[in-house]
Amino acid sequence: MNQIGITARDLFHLKSVTDPKLSPDGSMAVYVQTRIDGKTEKYISNLYMFSMITNETKQWTFGDNRDTSPAWSPDGKHIAFISDRSGKKQVHIMGSIGGEARQLTHFINGASTPIWSPCSTKLLLSTSLKEGETLDTVEENQWSKEINRYDRIKYKWDGRGYFDQSYQQLVIVDVLKDESVVLTENGVDHRPNAWSPDGQHIAFICGDANKSDDELFSDIFTMEVETKTLQKITDSKGFYTDPKWSPNGEYLSFIGHNKEFAGATHSKIWLYTFIDQTIRCLTDGWDVEIGDSAIGDFQIGAVDPGILWTNDSQGFYFLISDYGNTGVYYGSIEGAMYPSILDAQHIYGLTIDPESHRAVVAISTSVHPGDLFAYNLTNGDKEQISFVNEDFLKDKHLSTAEPISFPASDGLTIHGWIMRPAGFVENQKYPLILEIHGGPHMMYANTYVHEFQTLVNEGYAVLFTNPRGSKGYGQEFVNACRGDYGGMDYHDLMAGVDYALATYDFLNEENLGVSGGSYGGFMTNWIVGHTNRFKAAVTQRCISNWLSFYGVSDIGYYFTEWEIGGDIVHSAEKLWQHSPLKYVGNVDTPLLLLHGERDYRCPVEQSEQFFVALKRQKKEALLVTFPEETHEVSRSGSPKMRLGHIEEIRGWFNKYL
Repeated sequence: MNQIGITARDLFHLKSVTDPKLSPDGSMAVYVQTRIDGKTEKYISNLYMFSMITNETKQWTFGDNRDTSPAWSPDGKHIAFISDRSGKKQVHIMGSIGGEARQLTHFINGASTPIWSPCSTKLLLSTSLKEGETLDTVEENQWSKEINRYDRIKYKWDGRGYFDQSYQQLVIVDVLKDESVVLTENGVDHRPNAWSPDGQHIAFICGDANKSDDELFSDIFTMEVETKTLQKITDSKGFYTDPKWSPNGEYLSFIGHNKEFAGATHSKIWLYTFIDQTIRCLTDGWDVEIGDSAIGDFQIGAVDPGILWTNDSQGFYFLISDYGNTGVYYGSIEGAMYPSILDAQHIYGLTIDPESHRAVVAISTSVHPGDLFAYNLTNGDKEQISFVNEDFLKDKHLSTAEPISFPASDGLTIHGWIMRPAGFVENQKYPLILEIHGGPHMMYANTYVHEFQTLVNEGYAVLFTNPRGSKGYGQEFVNACRGDYGGMDYHDLMAGVDYALATYDFLNEENLGVSGGSYGGFMTNWIVGHTNRFKAAVTQRCISNWLSFYGVSDIGYYFTEWEIGGDIVHSAEKLWQHSPLKYVGNVDTPLLLLHGERDYRCPVEQSEQFFVALKRQKKEALLVTFPEETHEVSRSGSPKMRLGHIEEIRGWFNKYL
C-alpha cells in the first residue's frame, strides 16, 4: 500500500500536546491538547491527565474553548488554569480528582499566569489595568472611540495592538476568600514568576517606566507581600527573566544577559545568594544558548520551563539549544553542567519531579509533530506516554530531514538539512526549495514543520540551513551577521544551495525556489535582487526598507540600530545600502508576497513597497494579505489563515516550478 504525504489541510487533523506539568508527588501529569475544529475553524484546547502509575490517560476539561496554562497547587489537591469559556481569559480551578471547574477571577480585562503560593491558598497572577482602573471596573461602551495620544516610542506591539494606556499588573487572589489584592500600579508591565518557599515574597520581572524607550532592559525584583517592599536584584543593564527560588530559600536563579552583543547575546544562568547579596554567572565561559531557540510552525502554546530546581537545592534542570537540537542539562550551584538528554530532536516542553528526577518531556522531530515521553533523567530510561497523532499518521508518509554540513565561502562550517520529496524515485530530477528562518537569532531544528512536509508532498526537495546569525553554534557565530545583513549570511545560503546541487544528483539546478519569513523574508527579497538563479520566490512577513522599518515596526528603532548598525538620522545611507528595495530594479524572479494586515513587527507596508516597485516595472508579483493576522500568521494565526498561507505558497511554487 502506497502511503500519501502531508497536505496543507492535514493541519485540521493533527493535534498538538504542550505544557506538561507533573503533580507534586510525581504520580500524575496534566498537559494541554490542542486541535482545530473543522466546522468552526477554531482552536480547541483541553486539559488531559496521564497517570504515571497506571499509564492511563483521561480528558480533564471539556468544551469548545481554550483551556491552557495548568498549574498544580503544592498540596496536589487542585489545578488552576486559564480558560476563555466565559468570553475572556480568566483563572479557573478544579479538583485534582476531577469535577466541575470553578471560575476564580472575573477581572474586567481577564487574567493570566496563575502561580500557586506554597500554602496552596493563594494565586499570584497578572491582569491588564489602566491608570485608576480597578479589577471590576464597569466596561465602557465598546463603540465609543477616543483620540489616542502617544508620548513614547513604544506605542504598539505585535499581537497586542496599539497602546491602550494599560499595563500588566500583579494581583494576588485568596482562593478561599475570593478576595483579590493588586500589588503594583506604576506605568510599566509586570510579569509574575515565583513565590519564595516561605510564601512571604514573590519574584517578578519589569522595566523602568521612565527609561523604557531609551534604555532597553528588564530587571528582576522581589517583593515582600505583606508590606509591598521591593528589592531590585539586577542592575538595569540587560534582559533577565525566570526568577525562581531554590527550595531552601537561599538562592534565586534567573536567566538572561547583559546585552554584550545586543539582541544576539547568548542567555546565561545566574544565581543570586540572599545571605551576602551577590550574583554569580553559573554558565560563564560555556558557549551555549540557554533555552529553546528552535523555529517551527506547529506546536501551539509550547512553554519553555526555564529553571527547574531539585528538592536538595543543589541543582536544577533546564533546556539548551545546540547544533539544531534542544536538549536537557543538569546544572549545579557550583557551576558544573551535565547533559541529561542530548539527541537529534526538539524538546519543546519539560517538567520534573524534583525528588526522583523523573520527567515528562515534550518531543518533536522532522517526522513526528510532537508527543510526551516519560524520562528517568538519572539513567536515561524513556517511554512514550502520548500518541495523539498515531492513528492519523499511520498511513501518511513524512519526509525525514537529513543533516548536512558544508563550508561557507570563508571556510566557516554551516549546518542544515535536506528533505527528499514524497514518493522519491532514483534517477529522477526534482525541484529544490530553499527555506530561510526568521530571527535571525533563532535556529532551524530537528522538529516538525508543516509547511516543509506540505512542500515535499508536492514533489519538492526542501533545503533549510542555519546561516551565520543563527543560535545554537556559539556566541561568535550568532553575532556574525550583525551589521552585515545581505553579506556573508547571503553567501552562506548560496553555499548551501551549491553544496546541495553538487552532492545530490536528484536535484534539478534549473528549477529552484526560495522562501522565508521575517528575516527570512528580508533575505528572500535580498536574494531575488542579487541573483536570478531562482525561478520563483515567496517572501513572508518581510522587510524591504530599513529606512521606513525604523519608524513603523514595534521594535524598529532599536532593532535596526542593533542589527544593521545605523539609524535614520546619522546613517540613513547605511540603512538604504542594506535595504532590498534599493535593488528592486534587478528583480526578475516571480515573487509572491504574503503578509498579515495587523503585523506590527514587520508591518505590511514593507511588502507593499516592494510589491508596488515591482508592479511599476511590470514584473511578475502578487501581494496576498491576511485580515486581522499578526506576525504569527503562519505559526499561531487563525486556522483558516494558516491553511490559506500554506496553500498560497504551494500554489505559487506549483505555478512556476
